[in-house]
Amino acid sequence: MADIRPFRGTYYNPSLVKDLAKVICPPHDIISPELQQQLYRRSEHNFVRIEYGREFPQDKDQDNRYTRAVTFLKTWLGKGVLKKDDTPSIYVDEHQFTLNGKKYRRRNLNCLVRLEEWDTMTIRPHEGTFPHAKTDRLNLLWAMQANTSPIMALYEDREKRLSSVLDDKSAPDKPFLSIQDGNGESHRIRAISDTGTHRQINDCLAGQPLYIADGHHRYESALAYRRERHAYDDSVSGDKPYDFVMMSLVDINDPGLVILPAHRLVRGIAPSAIDNVLTGLKTCFVVEEHALNRGNLISQISPLLSEKSDEVKLIMYGLAQETLYLLKLRDMNLVKSMIPYFHTELYQKLDVSIVDHVILEELLGLTHEMAGVHLDYTNDALDAVNRVTDREYQLAFLVNPVNPGVIKAIADSGDRMPRKSTYFYPKIPAGLIFYSFI
Repeated sequence: MADIRPFRGTYYNPSLVKDLAKVICPPHDIISPELQQQLYRRSEHNFVRIEYGREFPQDKDQDNRYTRAVTFLKTWLGKGVLKKDDTPSIYVDEHQFTLNGKKYRRRNLNCLVRLEEWDTMTIRPHEGTFPHAKTDRLNLLWAMQANTSPIMALYEDREKRLSSVLDDKSAPDKPFLSIQDGNGESHRIRAISDTGTHRQINDCLAGQPLYIADGHHRYESALAYRRERHAYDDSVSGDKPYDFVMMSLVDINDPGLVILPAHRLVRGIAPSAIDNVLTGLKTCFVVEEHALNRGNLISQISPLLSEKSDEVKLIMYGLAQETLYLLKLRDMNLVKSMIPYFHTELYQKLDVSIVDHVILEELLGLTHEMAGVHLDYTNDALDAVNRVTDREYQLAFLVNPVNPGVIKAIADSGDRMPRKSTYFYPKIPAGLIFYSFI
């Protein structure tokens, strides 16, 4: 089903850029204004200038973040700061990182994948998207004619066929790109240029769908760009460069595949509504109060939520200082009446679905369109509690992480989780390797 191709990757020239950790950046969707400023200061060649550059009040059609990104690309290519591979390759990234004191290793396979409309079920999404983010990425595509950061997608390698190919063919021993930052995160990237190995990789993946993990906006923007370009270019037959999109593929059973929870933060609610929250919650939940042990929050909330249990449990914080409210679902039938009927039974039982539809929408009158004003997200429970304690937000709702099997089941059913349901950690950097159409 999936059509996998090599490509001539563009990347920083390690002979001129000695510390690659200073020039790569996160993908656009997690770059805050504060982080953007830090990245600008980190290096004059930091990729943030291309991935998510500054906006200015005087910006116009001829001079804006997108046109400036093109200028940086051309300038850096001209100076040799960036270089384009001579040979089409599939790039294997051995990504190592640490989370909560534990070391992980994840293998990312960077390649091109033929774009497919959603209804073919070749590429399967698992969560909803925000329109404004798609517009931003589409504008960048038109300006850059490049995929600046990869879409992360999952595949199944049950018989370890692909793993065997990569283990045998990912040599030479020395990577052509190696990055180590000060936080214990590293990338060792090898290029597979052998066409026979390319065919083997494609054969291993051709009979199955791919599941988008991170980068739904980038995929939908790439689809829109392809449609718009074909309206102009259909006079020329054959595959076009924009018929493909850059992806970083990860085995769904990779031990280094880490999915963090997507906790919800709420603010801007009238005091009278906050006073009535507990009463409203008790119609759907059994509510238990637990003293907050701030010194060891993670070990405290894990047994309360009990992610392995079939029982739906959530934690709320914000009504009283030093108190966590454990919410145990009382009546699933009542909950189902508050969730749009077209969603699957699995969707209806998800923590984030119940928080979003029952608590945020029905009880508090909030939707994801209010993100940034009344609603925010974090994958860190301690951060959520602290932001409520500091009165930046009024309430926090803590949920369990979603496991890869649930993501696959939701996508296979044709359903989508609520927006911001998952956080794949760590994000694949922008600027490590990217795909230029020209």
